[in-house]
Amino acid sequence: MLIHGGQVLDPGHYVGEADVLIGEGRVMAVQAGLVTRIELRHVTRIDAEGLLVVPGLVDLHAHLREPVFEYKETLATGTAAAAAGGFTTVCCMPNTKPVNDDIAVTGWIIERAKAASAHVHPIGAMTLGSAGRELADFRALKQAGCVAVSDDGRPVMCEEIMRRVMQSAAESNLPVIDHCEDTMASGCGCMNDGPVSRAMGLRGMPGDAENRMIARDIRLARKVGARLHVAHLSTAGGVEMVRKAKSDGVRITAEVCPHHFTLTDEAVPTYGANAKMNPPLRSERDRTALIEGLADGTIDAIATDHAPHAEYEKQWGMDRAPFGVVGLETALALTLRLVQQGRLTLLRAITCLTSAPAAVLGLQNGTLKPGAAADVTLINLDASWTVDPERFRSKGRNTPFGGWALKGQVIRTLVMGKTVYQGSETR
Repeated sequence: MLIHGGQVLDPGHYVGEADVLIGEGRVMAVQAGLVTRIELRHVTRIDAEGLLVVPGLVDLHAHLREPVFEYKETLATGTAAAAAGGFTTVCCMPNTKPVNDDIAVTGWIIERAKAASAHVHPIGAMTLGSAGRELADFRALKQAGCVAVSDDGRPVMCEEIMRRVMQSAAESNLPVIDHCEDTMASGCGCMNDGPVSRAMGLRGMPGDAENRMIARDIRLARKVGARLHVAHLSTAGGVEMVRKAKSDGVRITAEVCPHHFTLTDEAVPTYGANAKMNPPLRSERDRTALIEGLADGTIDAIATDHAPHAEYEKQWGMDRAPFGVVGLETALALTLRLVQQGRLTLLRAITCLTSAPAAVLGLQNGTLKPGAAADVTLINLDASWTVDPERFRSKGRNTPFGGWALKGQVIRTLVMGKTVYQGSETR
């Protein structure tokens, strides 16, 4: 296969017009003018003129729901949504049933994912049942295929247990992905604590609940030498702590989600439970700090925290509805809004969606260098489209972005050289 005439943007390797030659599921070459130098009789040719050609996007943080919660999402529907959003690699959180704290669950996910539309990398639980008491067997989970450990939305409150988690993870050379929340401080809140929550009469979750746990985990990571990855960073204080920790030599990385750098808690009265996530949408000051952290490299990656729920669950109201929004099919275009606004360069935006998240977990994805898997996303930067949740490949419709007009559309997604998604614009 030859992808011809596109503008290739492969962070750290190639930027400019080039052809991409693919053979046996691998990238063979990325060079200008290949079309004039190879025999094309037995080569499938894809015209990419006018398109941006990038490595398949990498998502560090998604909820694919299998096993048991298939009414919300399945590996098949979740990775179909990923492909439609340009993602070819998805790391799935362990909050399934049973929790992915055992090699049997890990193996089941990996086997089921063989038929998926994207590479699926399981993340194992830090503690058995994500109950925060007894550590899972990290070495066994890694050998079975887990790329990191996390208890996701159930933070380990006991400092001594978290210290043991980090020590064991360091010994197993696994990153610790932590949902940083002091649940005693956040209590039963359902949105950011501030003027909007008080005006709506809703219980708030203060930003300090997140900041306290970030500070604790940085201290523990420094002490034991663990690789700490802060999930879905949402506060200005957290950005500053991560920035300082990096300058101090702590092995720390961080991610931010598009909903956090796009919206503030001012969106909650409009979108209701479809704007309910954990951590919650914060203030404009926090949103600005997140964007600045992305731009200067404090925040390494953009992740979706794709969290599909059944429609009836989100109709329970702000107090009772589950946390989370879907994000795989809107993340790229929302990121490109920052480019269009002059807040990020295109190179930085694509880096945060490809090579940078891959580097966080030591994955071999997110690149078009020769020999790499031929995971490729073709994007029309000029194409405008309207978000229609009813057309999502995901089972989830829970998004605050329904009806939004966005610019930048995935035209084709390839995994191992095979087309897994093709948009309405035929190429």
